[in-house]
Amino acid sequence: MSNLFPEPISNLPEADMPFSNYQAYLSQGENHQIIFMQFNEDIDLPEHSHESQWGIVLEGKIELTINGVKNIYTKGDRYFIEKDVKHSGKIFAGYADITFFNQKDRYNTKLKKQK
Repeated sequence: MSNLFPEPISNLPEADMPFSNYQAYLSQGENHQIIFMQFNEDIDLPEHSHESQWGIVLEGKIELTINGVKNIYTKGDRYFIEKDVKHSGKIFAGYADITFFNQKDRYNTKLKKQK
């Protein structure tokens, strides 16, 4: 999958996420993070919780079970997960979104490989 995001986004620091075969760019605020993500393979998301999260789907689909309710979100859909609400899901290959985390330290930046 080619990179969906233009240069101003792809020049942001890369987010270090516990997945493989993805691109994720991190815009860091004082009290929040915005992550521009796209996935090249299916990913299962185990149940977890954290601060509130809002996302908008740019491409593909994601299946989210939020507080026991399962929904599928596709291009143009928005979702919101309230603080401390348990959720899980499946990201399908080709999925891309912009996600706002009301948490300044949800993800770290990837360390640059030394040459």
